[in-house]
Amino acid sequence: MAHVHNPKKTSSDSSMTKQVVAGTLATATVNTGGKLMTKLAKHPLLVFGAGMVAGYFVYKYRKEIISNATKTIDAGKDFVLHQKENLEDIVAEAKEDN
Repeated sequence: MAHVHNPKKTSSDSSMTKQVVAGTLATATVNTGGKLMTKLAKHPLLVFGAGMVAGYFVYKYRKEIISNATKTIDAGKDFVLHQKENLEDIVAEAKEDN
């Protein structure tokens, strides 16, 4: 008997999707920022000013940053546990069929 996978959308699935999109945007931002920093490296005072501004915003939003990082870690753990359970179910069905 073939295994029929009937996916159910849960809040953790949509949460994981949001996290993947956020990660993709972060990667694009880092790549763009790297190019910008290469150009700014020729002007040390601009780099210092950019560092000051970045530090200000990181300090201002530190609680939100920590909260979002914790949510991301928890979502990742939940995703891994869910996948582990799915794999265990598939292995159990395969053993039953044999």
